[in-house]
Amino acid sequence: MKPAVILLSGGLDSATVLAIAREAGYDCHALSLDYGQRHTAELAAAARVARSLGAVEHRVIRLGLGDIGGSALTDDAIAVPESPTEGIPVTYVPARNTVMLALALAWAEVLGARDIFIGVNAVDYSGYPDCRPEFIAAFEHMANLATRAGVEGAHLRIHAPLQSLSKADIIRRGAQLGVDYAQTVSCYQADAEGLACGRCDSCRLRREGFRAAGIPDPTRYAREPE
Repeated sequence: MKPAVILLSGGLDSATVLAIAREAGYDCHALSLDYGQRHTAELAAAARVARSLGAVEHRVIRLGLGDIGGSALTDDAIAVPESPTEGIPVTYVPARNTVMLALALAWAEVLGARDIFIGVNAVDYSGYPDCRPEFIAAFEHMANLATRAGVEGAHLRIHAPLQSLSKADIIRRGAQLGVDYAQTVSCYQADAEGLACGRCDSCRLRREGFRAAGIPDPTRYAREPE
């Protein structure tokens, strides 16, 4: 079995990606980032998901993106929006996916892995620029220029299997693969127990996805969403 690095946030999408990589026959090395996010309950969720889906190992790297700020997810002075907004929302974390993929790339080189999986989506998402197919293709090109593995002829690939799927399609796929979505946390402002607010953009997309998929929503809410 080939090793692969799976970026695992603890949310719905990354849990599905881990299940997809496992089903494809990879030895899955899960990587989570404690980057100063206010919803740290997702890290406990990532550990649960890694165990339940048979990851070979699960590592957490601590970053200081909160020291930079500039996002509602890393700066308590910026409120998480609870209604749709125009343009790129304030929940966008500057360069987050670039930094996370760079760390995944470094670990992949150490492991001798040629495959990295990430759960970005360009259909039902919040408009983040680092979720677009162009970004993934550009990072893969850079990875093969910037690493010893790439220079020595081992092609490195960034897999984004959810790229063109709707949230409902993602949920259906994960359900087929046995993902227990009750273990995941997607809310941008989940409390310490992992209870979701039911009002942020991520909660809305998740709730609508389960409804469209025709699958009961197992999310635990701090209060029932309106």
